[in-house]
Amino acid sequence: MELKYSKSHEWIKETDDNTVIIGITEFAQSELGEIVFVNLFEVGDEVELDEPFGDVESVKAVSDLVSPVSGTIVKVNENLLDSPELVNENANEAWMIEVENYTLDENLMTLDEYNEFIEG
Repeated sequence: MELKYSKSHEWIKETDDNTVIIGITEFAQSELGEIVFVNLFEVGDEVELDEPFGDVESVKAVSDLVSPVSGTIVKVNENLLDSPELVNENANEAWMIEVENYTLDENLMTLDEYNEFIEG
């Protein structure tokens, strides 16, 4: 399935396991600059739509990661905790959390819609 995008610059992908994986967009990464630290909620934590599920620290600022779903975290990408630079290398591959029993944001965008959104 293709990625969907939120207005807070997270991407979301539904998996075959009735879960979704979530990361930040290339645009968000480029705006933040070099990411040096990733702080994520833990497995078993509940996430709420439009509420933070962690934050990223870049050389410029600390930014909240805003959830495009409500649900329960079943996996956290532990690799990012040790190697946050993976987000800089390929933000669309560097998923952050996996969520089950989820409810999607109704306002998610396709890639074309997201590109129009960021071009403003």
